[in-house]
Amino acid sequence: MLEMRPNCECCDRDLLPDSTEAMICTFECTFCRDCVDNRLHGICPNCGGGFVPRPVRPAKLLMKYPASTKRIHNPKCAEPVTSGTAS
Repeated sequence: MLEMRPNCECCDRDLLPDSTEAMICTFECTFCRDCVDNRLHGICPNCGGGFVPRPVRPAKLLMKYPASTKRIHNPKCAEPVTSGTAS
């Protein structure tokens, strides 16, 4: 079952369980659509994979299966990765 994480890992924007702006990778790293499109260019900074829209959990199931409250935030997520090798 998806955790339904509450925020964008990059900009810390709130992403409610019914948000259509939430995007996830295969490891459920969670980002807002704006960061995915404009900062990350469709590539997860954690695993290198792509993104899909996060499904919306039906409201009637949120009581039985609540969304996560654990926030993950890495403001450096959109910084360019350097190889560490000098040329």
